[in-house]
Amino acid sequence: MNKDERRFSVIMTVYDQAYELQENLTAFLTQQYQPGYEVVVVDESSTDETPDILKLLKKDYPNLYTTFLPKSEGHAMSKKQAYNIGIKAAKNDWLIFANASHAPVNADILQAINDTFDDTADLTLGYLTKKGIKLQAFVDVDDASDHITRIERRLKKVRTRKRHHYRWGRYDFIVIKKSVAFDVLKYFELKPSFVQRQALRWRIFWKNQFCRYEYITYLPKE
Repeated sequence: MNKDERRFSVIMTVYDQAYELQENLTAFLTQQYQPGYEVVVVDESSTDETPDILKLLKKDYPNLYTTFLPKSEGHAMSKKQAYNIGIKAAKNDWLIFANASHAPVNADILQAINDTFDDTADLTLGYLTKKGIKLQAFVDVDDASDHITRIERRLKKVRTRKRHHYRWGRYDFIVIKKSVAFDVLKYFELKPSFVQRQALRWRIFWKNQFCRYEYITYLPKE
């Protein structure tokens, strides 16, 4: 597919994130991207105003699709299950796993990602920096297994610690082909031991020290 025709599905999962959605979701929905795109939000059975906010936004933004992960008695909610629902709901061949807490800095970011990332790679990790975005491409999903296993353990302190976050593999979003998206979920919410976590950490560090990446400088806000 020509990059000028490539359409994305931006997928995010949320739980009791009414404030983040109210503050940030509009920035995801108003990207200036000519081929078109959709935003798929999977609500993990929130108990706050999240469903009401999504319902209101759907009236104004036809590119917003919402669904939910039903609450099951006796079974823990799983972000892995939520992404599974989001992938099935997505209509496009390229997906972006995004975080509702990290809004795009301007309306041209999706276009810049499309113009810059390596579409021969199955998966690309994106890192938000003060001056731009780093894009780290992986030929296939398994090549990124260390990064994903470490970050998708749902530990808040790992996700929110920003200092040297590229060096330690603390990515902010994933760009992935839909055809392999289910494969990446096997690395979500694994529980490596302390020794395994340390091994992951240092493998990522040395890989990222010498890894090639693409860099997008933020366009100035108008």
